[in-house]
Amino acid sequence: MTIDTETDTYEQAFAAVQTAYGLRPAVPTDWPDAPASEPRPGPEDLSEKNLGQGWTDRTLFEVIASLMPGARMVLRRIVEVGGTASYDDGQQYFADHPTDPIPPTRIGGTLTSIKAVQRRVGPLGVHQLLQRDERAQLYRIDRVLVEGLQRAYVLADARPDLLRREPPVRGT
Repeated sequence: MTIDTETDTYEQAFAAVQTAYGLRPAVPTDWPDAPASEPRPGPEDLSEKNLGQGWTDRTLFEVIASLMPGARMVLRRIVEVGGTASYDDGQQYFADHPTDPIPPTRIGGTLTSIKAVQRRVGPLGVHQLLQRDERAQLYRIDRVLVEGLQRAYVLADARPDLLRREPPVRGT
């Protein structure tokens, strides 16, 4: 038995359940039309306009979709604070995070994974999406890319099914 909750009406679902249990409902001669459903947004809805150095809204989404959840959260935090954050502030924010803490010893590796994903799915030969100022101990994202990342995160919130998940925990 299959019920498509996006296209089947309540009456169709109810009839399918009754039939599965052998209740043989009276079959209506004319099924009511299911309400029109809105198409779900996807990466194809994002702009391919060059934001600079080959970055587009779509490539920015591909980067965040490919990140592990912890790295995605760190990048999102930097976007939320305007594109510039100190290493210490990020470390403190995630060390004390109420639902998804990242230990201070892991934050550096989390940030490094953003560079690795960029090399795999980002445009070729561009500056790092997440730039580090060693002297000031700041991470920075260009303003135009912050705006593109904000648009990409809107899609990520609407379609979490498109995002990479944590790897499965190996059995003991």
